[in-house]
Amino acid sequence: MYITVIAKPSEDREGRIESVDVLRGFTIAGMIVVDDPGTWSAVYPPLLHAEWNGWTYTDTIFPFFLFLAGVSLVLSFSRRSHAGLSRDALLRRLAGRAAALVLLGLALNLVSYLALGLDRFRLPGVLQRIGVCVFAAGAVWLLGGARAARLSAAVAALLLLAYAVLMRGGLEPTDNLAAHVDRAVFGVHTWKPGFDPEGILSTIPAIATTLLGALAGARLLPGSVSRGRRIRDLAAAGAVAAAAGLLWGRSFPVNKNLWTSSYALLTAGLASLALAACMALEPWSLWRRATAPLSWLGRNAIAAFSLSTLGAIGLLAVKVAGPDGKPRSLWRTIHLAVFDRFADPRLGSLLFALAYLAVWIAVCGVLYRKRIYLKI
Repeated sequence: MYITVIAKPSEDREGRIESVDVLRGFTIAGMIVVDDPGTWSAVYPPLLHAEWNGWTYTDTIFPFFLFLAGVSLVLSFSRRSHAGLSRDALLRRLAGRAAALVLLGLALNLVSYLALGLDRFRLPGVLQRIGVCVFAAGAVWLLGGARAARLSAAVAALLLLAYAVLMRGGLEPTDNLAAHVDRAVFGVHTWKPGFDPEGILSTIPAIATTLLGALAGARLLPGSVSRGRRIRDLAAAGAVAAAAGLLWGRSFPVNKNLWTSSYALLTAGLASLALAACMALEPWSLWRRATAPLSWLGRNAIAAFSLSTLGAIGLLAVKVAGPDGKPRSLWRTIHLAVFDRFADPRLGSLLFALAYLAVWIAVCGVLYRKRIYLKI
């Protein structure tokens, strides 16, 4: 991770699309809220993953982030190539960034394992998947040259179709090809015994999600097409992809844990629709003021995710004496003392998560005002 300090506002905004930062910030905010309730025993259903098939709001968060990573890849490649960087130089930077994301993810898993005394060390993870998907999608785009968009579309379609064929043998939680591969490669080092939602095989359609984001990013590059046309194109493509995902889901169920091809299409379509909506609202000054905190998160997305994860581990690891004299985590102590005050315990649990989110919005706001961006 390195620190970029930008001194002039004009430099800060050069080549950036504010709506991408806002939607990325909204995605990170969602990650923090759903990952950090006051207590897992009291959570509103939309803030939980679907038990298996189907989807909730929570199930859209990770694919939104990967979709936006694809958008940002193309915008970044365009800026850097115009600045004189060669394709080989861009590939080297891409490989370095991907490796750093994987290593950071492993480091967070290790800290969690050591600090919380977990029964197993997890090898896959969110940052690990982001690193692999960013590298694969970025490499396809760069190697495509002048035909990058066509190649990316073809590779995304091939990956989704190939994954659907591979998974035809069964879709039960522990009896599917993805779970078999995870057990063979990772052994016990998975999120759940014998299975991991960020496992090896399900990364195939996740790469396709990132490539679909890259195609959206290509539509946002400076050109002769008007802003209104770009918004309409994003909305139309999103609607088609989401409808296709729902239709495909009738034979290949929408499933986040398996990252099914129908799920990849549906969530990429929803992400494209959300980005189009943000771009349509962006000219309104009220919208810009209201979404400024999300932009702060979006500009320091990986830092916000990583630091909030470390903060949660710390609050869970630190023990204090409860009223009965028995040790309990600082996390639980704060929740019980401050937030567990409502007839419906889910409300207090949600308010805890929102308060925790507010802390990291404030941190990112300070970084933003000082024009400090922690990047990988």
